[in-house]
Amino acid sequence: MLGDDAELTAAVRAAQDGDETAFRTVYRAVHPRLLGYVRTLVGDPDAEDVASEAWLQIARDLERFSGDADRFRGWAARIARNRALDHIRMRGRRPVIGGDETELTARAAESDTAGEAIEALATDSALSLIARLPQDQAEAVVLRVVVGLDAKTAAETLGKRAGAVRTAAHRGLKRLAELLAEDPESADGRGALPAQREPRGRAVTSATVTHTRSRTQKDM
Repeated sequence: MLGDDAELTAAVRAAQDGDETAFRTVYRAVHPRLLGYVRTLVGDPDAEDVASEAWLQIARDLERFSGDADRFRGWAARIARNRALDHIRMRGRRPVIGGDETELTARAAESDTAGEAIEALATDSALSLIARLPQDQAEAVVLRVVVGLDAKTAAETLGKRAGAVRTAAHRGLKRLAELLAEDPESADGRGALPAQREPRGRAVTSATVTHTRSRTQKDM
């Protein structure tokens, strides 16, 4: 475990001991990718509010977390997914799932073109294309490639088998390669999502989350 993962692991552990600066480090490292994942579930207009709810729970429950950077990303993604599904249920909608993942096999896509496609895109531009995938593929791609989870952790987050998630990710990446071939201008950012808006309403900043974390600790 080297580099960023080692630093994130250290920051998580320091945050668990009440270090607010460390918690802000964790927030800055994880939030952009977590927000991208939430966008695939609830859409851009509500993503910031849902992500904020997720961070409030992360701050509240952090002392009970155990593990390294990889496990933290997976744990945070599960919390974000649960908050997103709660949000969808409250509004009487269902996530648009693209097919039944139980029908997927564990065989990976044969071409490496898909992996090259995602590497050619800036994060926002990639998310704009990912939004065009079936929901199962979109979630798998974001968790595996954007959030950076391995197949086992991504599967635990989604409550599915690792093989199904791995195959959904490969199929999604293959489709992204096709979309990129159809519209190569996406790679230069012209197909990107709008710039991230300033938090509004219930949205919070890392400072707000750390303040809430301190208050929660005192109340416990």
